[in-house]
Amino acid sequence: MGRTTQAGAYGLGRAMVLAVLLVAAISLATLALAASARASGRAPTTLTITAQGVDLSGKVKSPRLSCLGGRNIRLFKQVGPEQNPSVDDLIATDTSERVGTHGEWSTGNTGIAGKFYVRTGRTTLCKAATSTTIRASR
Repeated sequence: MGRTTQAGAYGLGRAMVLAVLLVAAISLATLALAASARASGRAPTTLTITAQGVDLSGKVKSPRLSCLGGRNIRLFKQVGPEQNPSVDDLIATDTSERVGTHGEWSTGNTGIAGKFYVRTGRTTLCKAATSTTIRASR
């Protein structure tokens, strides 16, 4: 008399059991990837600033493409020896625009000479960032 396996008792063939196991494995792998993506948190962001005279512009860089465009960029005129947004003068704002693998922002001609830096806040997917300080002159 032949042996009846657990799968055989329910009328499932070996191929069907393997298919069910494969679907379960794929489902678990998908859940693990989704959990690791959530666990990775906010993506790092880098801001640059350049001056051509008193015309200020720069780039937004991040490995996450959704962090490049639509970022609120705030331009500050540094009044002391170090960056301090609570006392530095907010001169202008712009919203970055994604251009390929980076974002771009520009405040245009501010008409003001001095030391400047830009900041952007964090979002649900992106970290906040601050540029270095540069000097702009007429």
